[in-house]
Amino acid sequence: MLNPQLAWYVAGPLLGLCVIACRLLFNARLGVTGGYSAIVDRVRHGELSFDWRGWFVIGVLFGGTVFALAAGGPDFHGYGWLTESLDHALVGPVLLGAGVLIGYGAKLAGGCTSGNGLSGTSMLSPASLAATATFFATAIAVSFSTEAVF
Repeated sequence: MLNPQLAWYVAGPLLGLCVIACRLLFNARLGVTGGYSAIVDRVRHGELSFDWRGWFVIGVLFGGTVFALAAGGPDFHGYGWLTESLDHALVGPVLLGAGVLIGYGAKLAGGCTSGNGLSGTSMLSPASLAATATFFATAIAVSFSTEAVF
C-alpha cells in the first residue's frame, strides 16, 4: 500500500529544488495559477500547444490521478470536521467547489498560495511575504473557528 503523502523532510526539499530549477531554467516563478491561466488562454484562442506552465498543471493533475488510482481510488479521510460531519459522497464535491473558489480568488488576486508562498517568499518579495502571512493567519483563524463550531 502506498503512503498517503510524502514525509515533510522529503517534500520540502523537493519543492525547494523545483523553485530553484524553475528560476534557473525558465527565469519564472513556480505557481499553479499561472499554468491554469495559460491553459485557459490557449484553449480560448483555439490553440492546444502549451508552454511549461500549462504542462506543469497537466502534470500535477495527471500525477495526482495516477497516485489516486495506484492507491485504490480517491480516499477522502483526514479532513477533520469535513469528513466527520458530511456524508462521504459529498466530501469530493465540497473539496472541488472549494478548489474552484480558491482558484478564482487566486486569479482575481494575481497569484496563488504556491506562487507567493514558495517563489515569492524565496525572492523576499514584500507583497508575497504579506500575502503568505495573510494566508497563514486566515488558515489559523478558520481552523480555530471551525474547531469551536464543530
